[in-house]
Amino acid sequence: MTLHAVTLTVNGRTRTLDVPAERRLVDLLHDDLHLDSVKLGCGVGECGACTVILDGQPVDACLVLAVEVDGATVETAEGEALPGPAGPRLSDLQSALIDRGAIQCGFCTPGIVNSARALLRANPAPGRDEIVEALAGNYCRCTGYEPVIEAVETVARGRGASREAGVGKGGTGPAGGTGPAGGPEPAVPTAPGSGAPFVGTAVPRIDGPAKVMGTAAFVRDLAVPGMLHARLVTSPHAAARIRRIDTSRAAAMPGVAAVLTGADVDVRLGLYMEDKPVLARDVVRYAGEAVAAVAADTATEAEAACAAIRVEYEPTEPVLDVEAALAEGAPQVHPDLARYAWMRGVFFPEPGHNVAHHQKIRRGDVQRGFDEADRVFEFRFANPPVQHAPLETHAALVVARPDGRVEIVTSAQSPFTVRQLFCRAFGLPLQRVRVRVPYVGGGFGGKAGIHLEPLAYCLSRAAGGRPVRLVATREEEFHTLPSRQGLHSTIRTGVTADGRITALEVRYLWDAGAYADYGVNIGRAAAYAGAGPYAIPNCRIDSIVVYTNRVFGTAYRGFGHLEVLWGIERNMDLVARAIGIDPVEFRLRNLLRPGDMTITGELVTEGHGRPDECLRLVAEAIGWDGRRAEHPVAPGSGRVRGRGIAMLHKAPAMPTSTACSATILFNGDGSANVLVSGIDYGQGTYTALAQIAADELRLPLEKIHVPWESDTEFTPYDWQTVASRFAVMGGNAVIAAARECLDQLRALAGQVLHVPPEQVECRDGRAWATGHPERTLDYAELALGYTYPDGTSVGGPIIGKGRYIATGLTNLDPETGQGLPALNWTYGAHGVEVEVDTDTGQVHVLDVASAFDVGKVLNPQQCRAQVVGGVVQGVGSALLEKFVFEDGRLLNDSFTDYRIPTARDIPDRMRQFFVETPHPQGPYGARGVAEHPMISVPSAVGNAVANATGVEFFDLPMDAERVYLGLKRAARASGSVEGQAGSTAGEPAVAR
Repeated sequence: MTLHAVTLTVNGRTRTLDVPAERRLVDLLHDDLHLDSVKLGCGVGECGACTVILDGQPVDACLVLAVEVDGATVETAEGEALPGPAGPRLSDLQSALIDRGAIQCGFCTPGIVNSARALLRANPAPGRDEIVEALAGNYCRCTGYEPVIEAVETVARGRGASREAGVGKGGTGPAGGTGPAGGPEPAVPTAPGSGAPFVGTAVPRIDGPAKVMGTAAFVRDLAVPGMLHARLVTSPHAAARIRRIDTSRAAAMPGVAAVLTGADVDVRLGLYMEDKPVLARDVVRYAGEAVAAVAADTATEAEAACAAIRVEYEPTEPVLDVEAALAEGAPQVHPDLARYAWMRGVFFPEPGHNVAHHQKIRRGDVQRGFDEADRVFEFRFANPPVQHAPLETHAALVVARPDGRVEIVTSAQSPFTVRQLFCRAFGLPLQRVRVRVPYVGGGFGGKAGIHLEPLAYCLSRAAGGRPVRLVATREEEFHTLPSRQGLHSTIRTGVTADGRITALEVRYLWDAGAYADYGVNIGRAAAYAGAGPYAIPNCRIDSIVVYTNRVFGTAYRGFGHLEVLWGIERNMDLVARAIGIDPVEFRLRNLLRPGDMTITGELVTEGHGRPDECLRLVAEAIGWDGRRAEHPVAPGSGRVRGRGIAMLHKAPAMPTSTACSATILFNGDGSANVLVSGIDYGQGTYTALAQIAADELRLPLEKIHVPWESDTEFTPYDWQTVASRFAVMGGNAVIAAARECLDQLRALAGQVLHVPPEQVECRDGRAWATGHPERTLDYAELALGYTYPDGTSVGGPIIGKGRYIATGLTNLDPETGQGLPALNWTYGAHGVEVEVDTDTGQVHVLDVASAFDVGKVLNPQQCRAQVVGGVVQGVGSALLEKFVFEDGRLLNDSFTDYRIPTARDIPDRMRQFFVETPHPQGPYGARGVAEHPMISVPSAVGNAVANATGVEFFDLPMDAERVYLGLKRAARASGSVEGQAGSTAGEPAVAR
């Protein structure tokens, strides 16, 4: 191999390296110079995660060869911080990003820093449009871009303020609404050590400095001596028999340490249904399924070996549609379904059919309800599969040690779930497997459960125990790893003339793809939440999770509720309009209220929250007037505007035994470490837990440390960070642990001060006897035990343990679905205004007002950040995102062909409102709100588009092509809702 000398000046330091001609700049900077801020997100120059400043210009380092930049100057995020007498200080830009809440998972943040600082150098006072254009090449799946734009605007106005890196003090973004015209100024934070409560204040993220400096380490940033790199061979067929796999050439190639096929690994995986092999054995069930894997000294050698593997397939007839999969005589995706293990009593597969789970809800007498109705309507809706698109792809680093121990480092949403599922699959005792989770670059449900870890382990074992790192490519993220399931909904509604729903009958058909994964639990949750936040006296729901030969589905932010409520909330508008009642009024007449029963028989209480107040807030905010286009608007009619409303609700979808725990360890200086195993992959929960611990322990916030890495060896048990339950359950566990610590502190201080513990007061890290503040004890004197002047010691290290388990939950009855599945419900609503360009079909969201009853706002900045990010992600589902298949093969499996929202695509204005109806089981009354902002955004947008154009749309996304063709069809039709003019499905709805 010919090497070329390349000399670069990187962050002010000149370096000379010998590199091969094909070496990319991103690899040189990240792998050779160990500049971890330079992230690889796509490899095709679309996502901007690898953005660096090259000779003063922002470039995608994945598109530049190292030999092309000999003699150049390169700047990365590591070089943005400023020197200071006490160490590096954050720049104005880095500080502003923290202060405005513009950081979540942090994987994209270094690239954003580089794009923004290049802009500010070239144009110190850019306008909003210029900022948006400069950031348009940097994808961010978490923040929704608005806080990032605000941060750059702040610096442009000369209002940034440098700070010491790692201290994390300063102002924060507003809890209210913002937009291009500005908004409330950042709240002045409570000064640490003041004794005032931190819960409820806009404390900046505790992980902010590490992320803006690019020093937060993700799995791909970790390397160990002797590490091998793994690559995959995947199937081009949706369904086929594997006739032969020839690995002989690959095994003999330079650098190759292990080659595996399904014949070498007879192990099945599954979260709730053990149906997925580590590598395809005998058959492939979807295009993109891994059939072979290679571990080699370098990624290049592994890729070359994969290319040398020859696989002979015999294609078979695939099932590519849920209706076809349910047809009599359809090919069975899993003919051995009866022999699989699954969670019995919770999930109900149907062996002999392509049904992974069938959840039933039966309440009241549905036929009687329809008989009592004055009108009955039926509509059909469709959601396509979409990708989570976290900026960090799935990654795992695994070592199979000679002594039988296994060490796993993974980008997962729970170390304990990975360990449990891994040990179950391989028959290993839990104590011999260690799982660590460092920083995670976005999850959204796609990194829940278990994915690449077992394959990396098998490769390590085959390679004699050498460490193996497997990082999915962006293409594998799309066509090999799980997506969000597709859904077909049929909704039949009986309603009286005065707008009272008498009956609801729903059929949900979920496209699980080839394997069940989280899909069965989504089908379960969709059933018990499947009527929306409404009082339905007579209800029948069948939620059926169907196997097909497509890429398999899993949890995605909202856990099926976005898909379900797309149909339910469009249905509410369609029915309301048809009977001549304002859609907001129709909702108000049917919303759940205290004293009502949910469709599973749960009694609604005052503590459930105020969906009516959420609806009122958003309707008022967008100036709801109920207007609608009287006739379908034809193409070529210019731009038209409309407003739409949609409700939402969601409860944590989790096992009845879900539990978590926390440990608080005091340090000798009176500070405390809060140990948890829930994962903060961007939602800000660790910051909220630090606030809770500071308040409960009566400590200044800067004396609370939440270690970022979760580790089954050292951090206490937590189930999974899914379902918007970590702040609630983890918060309760931290409160319990902190109170145990405080009891110990008071008991020890009382012994020293010669007063009963109940007469000891604590504040700001000090303790004293009531009425005698002249004699105080610093926590540092008590943290490891107290020593008297004569050397006698009492007490010992202060350690608190807290735990919380969901109580009162039950499984659902298999025939009726009656039971108590929900720890709590979070209600919300969105109101939107859109503008539709009838010449192109393009929909632009002008305004989004969102309201949620969160019980208690733990951190206004983090709540707002979750809402803004979720709304923009929902806009992606509404207007842009879909999988496109041909014969079961995914065609748009890269960021070149699959669009997610950029800074150009966000609404002009976003406002957030928080209602605080305390929940009895929440920490200080709090409920989760992480997933909820994405739910029902498409529904509200769809209702607004219908009101603007007079044309109804039933399928997502409402991209320009679908909208334009819908308008064109409607112009030739009568425009009645019964015709489903905007649908591409071509199936009529019925009404009487």
